[in-house]
Amino acid sequence: MLPFKLAYHDHYNLEIGAHVFPSHKFRMVRDALISGGIAGAEDFLEPQPAADEDVLRVHTVDYVYKIKNNTLTATERMLLELPYSPQLVASFWLHAGGTILAGHGALDQGIGVNLGGGFHHAFAGHGEGFCMLNDVAIAIRRLQSEASARGESLRVMVIDTDVHQGNGTAAIFAGDASVFTMSIHQEHNYPVPKQQSDLDVNVEDAAGDDEYLDLLAKGLAESFDRFTPDLIFYVAGADPYRDDQLGGLWVSMTGLRQRDALVFSAARQRGVPVAITQAGGYARDVADTVRIHAQTVMAARDAVQEATT
Repeated sequence: MLPFKLAYHDHYNLEIGAHVFPSHKFRMVRDALISGGIAGAEDFLEPQPAADEDVLRVHTVDYVYKIKNNTLTATERMLLELPYSPQLVASFWLHAGGTILAGHGALDQGIGVNLGGGFHHAFAGHGEGFCMLNDVAIAIRRLQSEASARGESLRVMVIDTDVHQGNGTAAIFAGDASVFTMSIHQEHNYPVPKQQSDLDVNVEDAAGDDEYLDLLAKGLAESFDRFTPDLIFYVAGADPYRDDQLGGLWVSMTGLRQRDALVFSAARQRGVPVAITQAGGYARDVADTVRIHAQTVMAARDAVQEATT
């Protein structure tokens, strides 16, 4: 039994058929955690779709209407790079619900995990790069609203380690002193142009473990020097991996495990809870992507165990 819960729904699969984004990976990660004895049935929570009220805390009325009524323009469909269907829409609402669950889990238990989510390219008024809704932003605004209703504030740090910059997240929270966005990503890769995060750590092409981990450690230190969060959302993309089809870094499986450990150690040292989302992953062998996502869950488990011994 894990010391935290995992949000997962069978309908996380975006139902997009043959596509470079292997959305069936969500089920594969769930299955790998169970077959590997890492998680049991009791460790999973099935999310409800995010309420439209929560989605509209982030996304514009016009954009949500277009999604719901299949009236996206040709340009908007091209930017999204996904084939539209009602199942696709329902899946994104479920992913957002799962990230809200992960946020609640983090605040309640110290760690919360969504085995989906991390769709960081979605802006307030349009989707991009396989991302229809920005689930992390939706969860942050929901949790901040709940804190405000209690007469409290909630300061949130987003640590985004996907190989692609979290441009939608950066744009949504630009100028918001309650949210600090940190993105470590391959500089010469999608998206172009990039948005300005509170801290952008630009990594050169073909950077390997040592360079990547050194830059991450420095980025984490600077982020915590500049901002004191009550909660972290960790966008744990699998695509810095050296055999990723849409990446250009040379980070190994071991390096990605060390990446996770660095993030969890930095959070633990400061007593900050962490909500985790999966984000991208396009390895030539989907089993590699699944392994990377599963080892992030294991790294979170190990961090909890280390903190209690």
